[in-house]
Amino acid sequence: MKKSTIVTLVATAAILGFSGWYMQNGGHHAAPAGKQANGPQGPTTVSVVAPQRRDVPVVLQANGTVTPISTVDLHPQTTSTIVRVHIKEGQFVKAGDLMFSLDDRSARANVEKAAAQVARDRAALADVERQYQRAEDLLAQKYVAQGAVDTLKSQVEAARAVLAADLAAASAVGVDASYNTIRAPMSGRVGAINVYAGSLVQMSTSLTTVTQLDPINVAFTLPESALGGLLEAQRRGAVPVRVTQPTSDKELTGALSFIDSTVDPVAGVIRVKAEFDNKVTSLWPGQYVNAQLVSHVLPNATVIPQNAIISNTQGTFVYAVDGDQSAQVVHIKRLHAFGEFAAVSGLKGNEKVIVDGKQNLRPGGKVRIAAADKALDATVTKG
Repeated sequence: MKKSTIVTLVATAAILGFSGWYMQNGGHHAAPAGKQANGPQGPTTVSVVAPQRRDVPVVLQANGTVTPISTVDLHPQTTSTIVRVHIKEGQFVKAGDLMFSLDDRSARANVEKAAAQVARDRAALADVERQYQRAEDLLAQKYVAQGAVDTLKSQVEAARAVLAADLAAASAVGVDASYNTIRAPMSGRVGAINVYAGSLVQMSTSLTTVTQLDPINVAFTLPESALGGLLEAQRRGAVPVRVTQPTSDKELTGALSFIDSTVDPVAGVIRVKAEFDNKVTSLWPGQYVNAQLVSHVLPNATVIPQNAIISNTQGTFVYAVDGDQSAQVVHIKRLHAFGEFAAVSGLKGNEKVIVDGKQNLRPGGKVRIAAADKALDATVTKG
C-alpha cells in the first residue's frame, strides 16, 4: 500500500472519532465538577422534610429468658431410709418447712448415749470439785500437804476438760441426728419428687428441687455499645425494665439488678439481669419474654425519617436541598433509631432533607420540590 493512502486512512479515522465524541457530548461543554447535567428530563421531583429537635429516649430491646434467683437440689447428708414424705410435687413451701423424714433410730440412740456420757462427766467433775474443796479446808488447818491439794486441783481441771470434750461430741451427734429431718432451705416451689417412703437414699441421691419464684430474674443480652449508657443510668438510680410475654399484652415492670463484669468478646454483647416481683407467678422459669429499658436520653436531638438516610461504602449521609435547588450530600451519624425515625448528628436543623425521589439523584443534581416542607412533629407523634 502506498504511503499516501495510509495517511489518508488515518486522517479519516481521526475525524470520525472526533465527530462521535462531539455528538455524544451534545456539542457543548461538560458539566462543571461537583455537578452533573440532568439531561433532557430536567430537575428531579423530590419531597422534603424539616428535621425536628426533641429529647429522644434511647430504648433498648432484647429477647430475655426468665431465670430463678436460686434453685436448690436437695440431697441427704447421710445414708438412710425414707420414713415419710411430707410434701407433694408442685407444692409451695416456706423456709423451714419439714419435707422429708429419714429413719433416725440409730441417730437417737447415739444422742442418748452422748447425753449419758455428759451426765457421767458432770458427776465425776462434781466429785473431784468436792474433794478439792475439802482439801483446801484441811490445808488451811495444816492437816494435809500442799502437794495433795495441787493433785486434786489437776484432777478438777482434767474432769472439766473431759466434760467439755464430751459436750462437743454430743453436739456433733446432735448435728448428725438433724440430718434425718430435711427442711426447706428457702421459700419456693417443689419440683418432681424422686423418692418415696421406704426408699434407700445416699448422699448422691437427688430428693427434689426447690425453686424460688418470688422475686424472679429475667436475663438478656445487650450490645456492648449500650454499656456506657447502662452504667450511667444505674449510677443515677433504679433503671426500670419492662417485659411482655409473646402470648400476652400484659406488661410487667421490674428493675435492672445486674450488669456482667465482662463483655463477650466473640458476640460483642453484655449480659444483664432484671429483678421482678412475682407474687402471682406471672413469670415462669425458662419462659421467653421481650425486655425493654431506657438507658439514657439524647437531649435536643435532631430527628429525621429513617428512609431519608443513605448508607454505602462511603459512609452514611442524606441529600439536602441547597439555595440554588440542588441536591447536596450531608454526612451524618445515626445516634439512635426508633420506629420510622432516627436521631442523627451532622445536621444543623434548618436543612430541607430529601425523603422521596433520592434514588434518582446525584450530588449537585437539580431538584424540584413537589410540595411544601412536611411538618415532622405530627408524623413523629403518630409514629
